[in-house]
Amino acid sequence: MKRLKISLSRQQMYLLERDEELGSWPVSTAANGPGEINGSGCTPRGAHYIRACIGTGEPENAVFIGRRATGEIYSPELAKAHPERDWILTRILWLCGREPGINRLGNCDSQRRYIYIHGTPDSEPMGIPRSHGCIRMRNRDLIELFELVSPGTPVDIHE
Repeated sequence: MKRLKISLSRQQMYLLERDEELGSWPVSTAANGPGEINGSGCTPRGAHYIRACIGTGEPENAVFIGRRATGEIYSPELAKAHPERDWILTRILWLCGREPGINRLGNCDSQRRYIYIHGTPDSEPMGIPRSHGCIRMRNRDLIELFELVSPGTPVDIHE
């Protein structure tokens, strides 16, 4: 069975099947560091799974708001027109925690916090924590990963 491991300290994601590495990609996790509490802006740790894969067939740089494609395609001009947006682009892998009291239910629920693996503008650096809690990826990397995982794929986020 395939699974994802995300290293917060390395800012790297690994796709594994059994113990064989099938791929790895640089990521950007939360600027506020690790943490599970709602409203913290932190990336939650622990055992998760992909609840939903969103964006099949959308073009690279498609803009999402509320998990729905807006019909917009990200560009520097669009970014200037909407400087307040936290850009969620191309695809969304929506995460759900597996550990009650740690990343599921109550005030620490990753799914209710809308924690995603998602695309981000190419101008955003990878390998540096800068997100609001999600795991950001290069759009082309995310398109590649999206074809290799499915709902139910385990995701482990660790320091």
